[in-house]
Amino acid sequence: MRLFFSLVFLGFLSNGLSAGGGMWLPLLLENLNEEEMRAMGMEITAEDIYSINEGSLKDAIVHFGGFCTGEVISSQGLVLTNHHCGFGAIQDHSTLEDNYLADGFWAMNAGEELPNPGLFVTFIDRIEDVTDRMLEGVSDTTSARERTRLIQLNTEALRSNYDLPPFTELLIKPFYEGNQYYAFVTKTYRDIRLVGAPPSSIGKFGADTDNWEWPRHTGDFSLFRIYTAPDGSPAEFSKNNVPLVPKRHLEVSTAGVKPGDFSMIFGFPGTTDLYLPATAMAQRTEVINPIRIGMRDRSLTVIDSAMRSDPQVRIDYASKQARIANAWKKWRGESQGVAAVNAVEKRRALERDFAHRLESKPTAKAAYGDLLPQLDRLYTERLPVEKSRAYIGEINYNVDLFRIANLLDARFRIADNNGIEAFNQRIPSLVDDLQSFYEGYHSEVDREVARALLSAYFDAVPPEDQSTYVRDQLSFAASYDALVDGLFAESYLTRGTLLLEMLQRDPAEFIEHIRADRGFQFVRQLNRHSERYVSDRYNAYAERINALQRPYMDGLLRFFPEARMYPDANSSLRVSYGKFEGFTGMDGADNAYMTYLEGVLEKYVPGDYEFDVPEKLRELYRDKDFGAYADKNGKMPVCVLGSNHTTGGNSGSPALNGKGQLVGLNFDRTWQSTMSDVYYDPAICRNIMVDIRYVLFLIDKFGGAPHLVAEMTLVD
Repeated sequence: MRLFFSLVFLGFLSNGLSAGGGMWLPLLLENLNEEEMRAMGMEITAEDIYSINEGSLKDAIVHFGGFCTGEVISSQGLVLTNHHCGFGAIQDHSTLEDNYLADGFWAMNAGEELPNPGLFVTFIDRIEDVTDRMLEGVSDTTSARERTRLIQLNTEALRSNYDLPPFTELLIKPFYEGNQYYAFVTKTYRDIRLVGAPPSSIGKFGADTDNWEWPRHTGDFSLFRIYTAPDGSPAEFSKNNVPLVPKRHLEVSTAGVKPGDFSMIFGFPGTTDLYLPATAMAQRTEVINPIRIGMRDRSLTVIDSAMRSDPQVRIDYASKQARIANAWKKWRGESQGVAAVNAVEKRRALERDFAHRLESKPTAKAAYGDLLPQLDRLYTERLPVEKSRAYIGEINYNVDLFRIANLLDARFRIADNNGIEAFNQRIPSLVDDLQSFYEGYHSEVDREVARALLSAYFDAVPPEDQSTYVRDQLSFAASYDALVDGLFAESYLTRGTLLLEMLQRDPAEFIEHIRADRGFQFVRQLNRHSERYVSDRYNAYAERINALQRPYMDGLLRFFPEARMYPDANSSLRVSYGKFEGFTGMDGADNAYMTYLEGVLEKYVPGDYEFDVPEKLRELYRDKDFGAYADKNGKMPVCVLGSNHTTGGNSGSPALNGKGQLVGLNFDRTWQSTMSDVYYDPAICRNIMVDIRYVLFLIDKFGGAPHLVAEMTLVD
């Protein structure tokens, strides 16, 4: 099947824009993109980016922890990723005495590098088109259920053809809504050690205020190292392990970039929905996003207040607050961006064009003509249940009492289905999970979050979607406040030490006590009802929608031959490319492509949670002690913009120049660019990167760790 540009590219045509854009599979660049990329300034070849026979750039790119991207930047397995990607590991090693979040961390030798149980990185060994084998026996007349059955059988048959050693895996992923399939052979390393990180006042500078904003001044990076068994093979942590000798590591350029230079992002973008029908796009940005935003407004108000008033809460809730705030602000930008560029109406225009193109093809019209009307009807019918799902989902996500109850409920089902012995075998991992959870848990903060959110369940969720048990609990309580206070005061789930003692003393008694626990029962009854009356209805609609979305995607591929469409992101390895460039904002203001260290000092607010600046960094700025990392004008670059199409998962992705050299580290998008998950516009969508010279300066001059820079391959 021929590959095309994104559906969104069709919106570009009227603007005369055609260069860059998209999230491309690296093995297809030679046939689809290389000519355009070279015309834009790329000096290397597609083979240099992806090769199955020789070491190539893809061999230096890792999926970091399964949620971010990282890159190998030395011959000793040194990995660079974002500070916010390594945040959990940094937080786990932080205490009030050794507060690496506040003070930073720099390992001065291998013995000081810190292990991180559970953290891993994954390399892509090779990618293969397996569409024909996955769709064997499937035809246009195959029912959705039979299609699923055949694909499952074909998946099993395909896996049996691969003889994979330990730590190696075969991932088979659908593309273009299941019209194509690719197999990824991966290798995972599980001994990953923390090497360096700046203090959060640098790595999170600007925190929530600057998140998704420009101009930006955040040194969002951290360093880890991959360790292997002595023979170089992947291995679990051992003191006998040695640093990885990679097949390829990135060269690091200190030459800088200028506006119009070619830029490329290589990483693992998470998910996009660029082929949504207009009705679905409108519902997402005009109805569901506002619900989620409003719920997180309530949660963040409570958490922010607690963090500002208690230093220990600030440490314990730093990662949680960042996790909640990240999506909150992203949804706001997505909705505003879609409205600002009139993306819903542009999508409707495309759909009218699709229908028009079918008019002269009676056979095609019979096959594809009713798809969009059916999709519109199903999305409209599903909207009420999707609203309930959004409210309930936010309560489960934001209230930690709900999160731990759901974790335990899932584990108890193991005992129900497989017996107490099966549960007992998993107790060590459950103990680890509970200890990790309760180390940073503050029941009084969680109680106020619950107080702020649970009212929406009673006020905004329709009665038929509410649990009778939960409504009765409110009726029995003297007031709403009394209900919330009682749930937290009378639940074992708010007492981590006691909970762990019970689990380790007698697992069977533990299960019995927790199942009778008031807090656990409240969460369980609420979610059992939700599963039956909300989730099951939602999933039934989703199954019917997905069955129509696949042939609709096929129709777009067939009937828009003038456009090249790239597949939606699905956490697989992708390349996006564009230029280093600023933008004109929706307010008409011009935004420069780069920021400098003086901007950090201009934002400096002593003692402020978001805008404090370490004394040493201020001293380096006053003395203009930038080492070899200043630009030709003696200024210290901090962040830079590019027109690369990115999304979540691209955090930590390398920003490469036309020679394939590392010049920056991707970490964010501008606020108006968050719409690129549903509608990409290269005129205004921009990704934000840390300039690599700022990273090197911070490691060397601020962190006092020049030995880490010395092991990199620097080029100018």
